[in-house]
Amino acid sequence: MTNTLEPIHIVGGGLAGCEAAWQIAKAGVPVILHEMRPVRTTDAHHTDTLAELVCSNSFRSDDSDFNAVGLLHHEMRGLDSLILQTGDTHKVPAGSALAVDRDGFAEAVQSAIENQPLITIERGEVDGLPPEDWSSVIIATGPLTSQDLSGAISSLTGEDSLAFFDAIAPIVTKDSIDFDKAWFQSRYDKGEGSDYINCPMDEAQYNTFLDALIKGEKTEFKEWEKGTPYFEGCLPIEVMAERGRETLRFGPMKPVGLTNPHDPQTKAWAIVQLRQDNALGTLYNLVGFQTKLKYGAQKGVFQSIPGLENAEFVRLGGIHRNTFLNSPRLLDESFRLKAMPRLRFAGQITGCEGYIESAAVGLMVGRFAAAERHDLVFAPPPPTTSMGALYNHITGGAREETYQPMNVNFGLFPDLEGEEGKRENGRKLKGRDRKGAYSARGKRDFINWLESTSQAAQ
Repeated sequence: MTNTLEPIHIVGGGLAGCEAAWQIAKAGVPVILHEMRPVRTTDAHHTDTLAELVCSNSFRSDDSDFNAVGLLHHEMRGLDSLILQTGDTHKVPAGSALAVDRDGFAEAVQSAIENQPLITIERGEVDGLPPEDWSSVIIATGPLTSQDLSGAISSLTGEDSLAFFDAIAPIVTKDSIDFDKAWFQSRYDKGEGSDYINCPMDEAQYNTFLDALIKGEKTEFKEWEKGTPYFEGCLPIEVMAERGRETLRFGPMKPVGLTNPHDPQTKAWAIVQLRQDNALGTLYNLVGFQTKLKYGAQKGVFQSIPGLENAEFVRLGGIHRNTFLNSPRLLDESFRLKAMPRLRFAGQITGCEGYIESAAVGLMVGRFAAAERHDLVFAPPPPTTSMGALYNHITGGAREETYQPMNVNFGLFPDLEGEEGKRENGRKLKGRDRKGAYSARGKRDFINWLESTSQAAQ
């Protein structure tokens, strides 16, 4: 039977665009997915593959009982997420986190998109506002939206796109790491207990490293980039170092929960952790070491880390500018641009931050667009769920005047009410117990929402 529905156009083949395309096609609506690579490349991408992971290979915590990100994973699995399905298939050891073989993951996502009969991929740049005869469009161009398209959006809305910098961590080969100094162990032995490689520093080594890091030659910003704020969740390591000499020791280089088997009696002053980056276990990235150091400075500074003196860097760190909309002001309750409702936005350009959050927004936007094609209404998940909290933040829960990119976290959730937020003795739940209560409530409300939406569709 021929599908007579008009196609939905998606601009951008990253995680959000691919997830949106998948959800729309599964709903029986044709999709034309536009990806400008390889016709036009970016400073951050290294391949032409859809859903390329340009920064970390981690989708962060997979703990759905006590972590908002893990709860988001749980919800997306329940909604037939292509990104989560593929991530689960191509996972690599990462303790309690979900990390993936970046090449295998991207290739599998692209294969799924190519083999979905209702999706057509068109390679080429959409260099301005989409043509008027595209009645339904999702712009999922991510943090690297081209200047022509972002300029057209700014002209249409009268709003200047906000921007921040996102930095990329370096990757080294496992074989080049000195295991007479380094060892395998997860902090507090979580996950498999040995998912990370650890490189210890004593106080003198830490101070020498810190001085070199701060003094290292940095990438010079272009005139139009100056004054652009960083996203706090992905700061370059040298920017963290400049905030105080103890900042790194209480951040990505904290030495707690680890014991050096080469010298069990001596506590390290600081520890650098490396996380597996591919399925073969041959590549590892430096956790939290996003950087804007120039390439020459990076090798010199990072090879001063004990265990990495002869490290072979297969990719050095980098930095690029990210752009996002003031979504609470510009978008409506179904992610449509108020100034031109045929345009929807998905992914990081909406002001969510993180791979999985971007995919989650793509999932929701895809379902909004597909429902509209079928003359139906898609009811978003309740705000007590991770997906609903993210939805609420983007579409109006955040203040327009201070809107900034945000990872999903329990701070975006409605507070626990009544007995749900209290211990048996009547005192307020705190810490891990409170997180557990948020997760339990979210799972319960998500199941109820799924059941109600399924009944409404029948």
